Amino acid sequence: MLGRNEYSRATSVHVGDIERRLRSIEKRLEHAGGRASATATQTADQVGEVIVSALSSIAERFRGDASGMAEEAAKLGSAAAKLGNNALNRVSKEVEHRPLVTLAVAVGVGILVGLASHRR
Repeated sequence: MLGRNEYSRATSVHVGDIERRLRSIEKRLEHAGGRASATATQTADQVGEVIVSALSSIAERFRGDASGMAEEAAKLGSAAAKLGNNALNRVSKEVEHRPLVTLAVAVGVGILVGLASHRR
């Protein structure tokens, strides 16, 4: 019986030692996990900031391109209006100088349009 008691005590000493070591490992893992979690959060924040910065610069480029396109469209619209006014002035001058020729051209165009629409 004495042998068993000594064995039980030795076993309980070893078990106690193992439990202490396990608690120490658990604490270390908790601490490392907390650091890893903080690092992961910081990394996620940094990645988020980089993405926001990149998207902001892309949006800024599109805004710049859009304003440039708006200016270009305004210039083209102005040029088209000038060309339209010039064409209208030339047609009105031709009508004043040659009214019968203009009337004949208008009648001819009307007949062609009528024939084209009648065939459909």
